[in-house]
Amino acid sequence: MIASIEIRPYESKDQAQVVALWSDVFKDDPPWNEPASMIRRKLTVQPELFLVAVVDEQVVGTVMAGFDGVRGWIHHLAVQRSHRRQGIASSLMIAAEKGLEIAGCPKVNLQVRATNSEVIAFYRSLGYELEERASLAKRLGVA
Repeated sequence: MIASIEIRPYESKDQAQVVALWSDVFKDDPPWNEPASMIRRKLTVQPELFLVAVVDEQVVGTVMAGFDGVRGWIHHLAVQRSHRRQGIASSLMIAAEKGLEIAGCPKVNLQVRATNSEVIAFYRSLGYELEERASLAKRLGVA
């Protein structure tokens, strides 16, 4: 675990670093997940649940969480490849879960591509369980 890690809410000065991180980590993201647009949209809803991990003034990780009044959701947990396996992702998840709990959230959901066994194993190590669900989606005309 890194001793000098700081987990804090996203600030506008973080944008370039977050965009670079997501562009590297989520290379296969669809066009509607364009980083600057996602940041802009997230800042309109529960911006305090958009967290960054900072080491030596550099953003090395992110997580976005949200609570709709029924379930919490986790999105875009990302850690720079050079900083993985040092407890940063776990620290981000603990902070996101704490924020959701403070908001009154009783259960957290997240989606992972079924083929991403390494990420599924990570979430399982944090106590998440696989649930048999069908994930349905519909794109709206919002960018």
